[in-house]
Amino acid sequence: MKIISINNNNIDQEHICCAIGNDKANQYRALTKKNWMKEGFTDGLVFKRLDDSGKFFIEYMPIEKVWKPILGENYMVINCLWVSGKFKGNGISTELLKECIMDAKKLDMDGITVVSSAKVKPFLTDRKFFEHHGFEVIDSAPPYFVLLVLKFNKNAKNPEFTKNAKQGTCDHKKGVAFIYSSQCPFMEEYVELLSNTCSNKKISCEVVHVKTDKEAQSKGSPFGTLGIYYNGEFKTHELMPEKKFEKFIEELKQK
Repeated sequence: MKIISINNNNIDQEHICCAIGNDKANQYRALTKKNWMKEGFTDGLVFKRLDDSGKFFIEYMPIEKVWKPILGENYMVINCLWVSGKFKGNGISTELLKECIMDAKKLDMDGITVVSSAKVKPFLTDRKFFEHHGFEVIDSAPPYFVLLVLKFNKNAKNPEFTKNAKQGTCDHKKGVAFIYSSQCPFMEEYVELLSNTCSNKKISCEVVHVKTDKEAQSKGSPFGTLGIYYNGEFKTHELMPEKKFEKFIEELKQK
């Protein structure tokens, strides 16, 4: 089994792991993600996966163009590293990380940085995995995000979260706000579902679709693809089914 790169030459023929299936729902999910990727390739986006059917991939890009509220120069940022199902525990995550390290060194970058969490959270690679491979925590943002770095140049300035990310707030101070991008193929439908839930519950709701890297750097959550805020404060990055979200909102209202 080998690692292949998805690029403009093969993206229309290859699957992208996170949205597999020929049904209409998955076809649409894959299309939104692929359109986002096609624009990202010009900014140095890299997407690599195993040459097989399953969810095992790594996605990364230069910090100057990353869709996360991170400041820095000459670092590679890992957007996502995902290995699931029967492929877990076989060293695939390590092999995919090695690809990122190799590419960053070829570009003479100062290091690699990645967003994780102080404790294990859904959709974020466990910080312990990165620490095992030499990464160190160099910054944090509320309520649970950490920024890790693997430096090749020890004299280089560390990357950091933006001031807005460290405040953990957004401009929408009443009710629920969803700030998301098309970087994840599932965001659009989940945000629509959860925002409709807010409407049905008569809860004020604002939806912000981030469409450029600069918007993501200034408005996005540390997770990048999704931030759910309540009365202006960041609460979670987690995609969740409708019933779980209803309970989540009720608990927030009671605090």
